[in-house]
Amino acid sequence: MYKISKQFSFSASHMLNCLGAEHPCARIHGHNYVVTIHLKSETLDQYGFVKDFKSLQTVKQFIDETLDHRHLNDILPDTPTSEHIARFLYEHFKPELPELYAVEISETPQTSCIYEP
Repeated sequence: MYKISKQFSFSASHMLNCLGAEHPCARIHGHNYVVTIHLKSETLDQYGFVKDFKSLQTVKQFIDETLDHRHLNDILPDTPTSEHIARFLYEHFKPELPELYAVEISETPQTSCIYEP
């Protein structure tokens, strides 16, 4: 099995209203998110790639246009936790990238979440 990953980043605000007023994450705040998409394949293409990294520009374009410098509560259908952001991106890109098997989101250098159905 061959596995590759590529990182992207964006900055955005959100608030987790479901936590109650005493929780700091219930207030509007922001993160510099890092998104890592993970792809795998048992075989390589004619060039020796799981996927040409250059072909993943559509991921960057979508993140830049849809999530970067936005308020995520206005974008995602669910509370914009890292878990929901990861699932949102996975579901958006899986039809385009059949090699996609997981999406990882980091809000800080010390934390990450991985969505892998």
